[in-house]
Amino acid sequence: MAEIIFENIIKRYGKTEVIHEINLRINDGEFMVFVGPSGCGKSTNLRMVAGLEEISGGKIYIDGECVNDVPPQHRDLAMVFQNYALYPHKTVAENIVFGLMKKNLSKEEVEKRLHEVAQSLQLEEYLNRKPAALSGGQRQRVAMGRAIARDAKAFLFDEPLSNLDAKLRHSMRAEIRRLHRHLKTTTIYVTHDQIEAMTLADRICVLRDGYIEQVGTPMELYLNPENIFVATFIGSPAMNILDAQLTTTQLQFSDELVFNLTEDQKQYATKYLSGNNIQAIKVGIRPDFVQDKHFASNSHFTTDIGACAVDIIEPLGFEREFLVDLGEQKLLARLDLRTQAEEGDFIDLSLDMSQIHLFEPKTQVNINRL
Repeated sequence: MAEIIFENIIKRYGKTEVIHEINLRINDGEFMVFVGPSGCGKSTNLRMVAGLEEISGGKIYIDGECVNDVPPQHRDLAMVFQNYALYPHKTVAENIVFGLMKKNLSKEEVEKRLHEVAQSLQLEEYLNRKPAALSGGQRQRVAMGRAIARDAKAFLFDEPLSNLDAKLRHSMRAEIRRLHRHLKTTTIYVTHDQIEAMTLADRICVLRDGYIEQVGTPMELYLNPENIFVATFIGSPAMNILDAQLTTTQLQFSDELVFNLTEDQKQYATKYLSGNNIQAIKVGIRPDFVQDKHFASNSHFTTDIGACAVDIIEPLGFEREFLVDLGEQKLLARLDLRTQAEEGDFIDLSLDMSQIHLFEPKTQVNINRL
């Protein structure tokens, strides 16, 4: 296992800078997920750790050693790729132990590791098959097995589940999490899928355009996003972002829709307004914290909205997503099957004001961070 440190890391392609002074510490044994939209720098950062991309500036440390000039094969890392990268002419067993051939291990030690890996990934019955005879999920397990067998300092996963169907992704996520819990190996996992990030990570690093937007545990990012980008990227469905006017004590969506702030929010609002009576604000509220008034939990933070016209309903099994009119704006609420309203009906809703976030319109930063 190993701690991995990014120190002022820069990456340029020609004169174009794509990674901008990244600073990040990945703890020994931690499962860190890089998440963000396509082109944000996730895989580039991973490939710089692996040594597959040259570092243009700064330093990367693995287990206390600066590895900028260390060749990939000498970094003692194991990487799992999106396209499996298996040898088609070799059997499953040969693919798994391939990385051990240069370690001068005894035949008995190689066989022992092969048996342990095959057992943990349920590959025993496929050891003599070629990759072409395996399903996508089985091939990905072989690729993972090859990484695990090496007993490397750290594992690097580059969108390993993106080629699998939804059911296989779900089962493979559980398998990866189970393996990490057992092996406790430092892991960096790249994905654009925020559900993978939320379910797998000890901590998540959210990237955009080569910058780190926020680093934290899944629930820290979900409950306390630093800006609108994180608020809308993490969580499914995305956080509602609404326009309102802010005073030191209230949020005003319209003349009829005025809500009182919590005591903490009043403090942030007073600091943000800096003597102004009223100012435009962006308001964030997750659909999970919008409740049917008739089934809402009693709390002094709960505020009733009143009758809202139901525009669209999307059934999701036990839950349904309701897109309703909030004045001139739209609000998404995730409600359970107790709510019987249909499209075109009116529904009484309540907001949990303690879960509302206030974002500065220009910078889009959460005002509790200002």
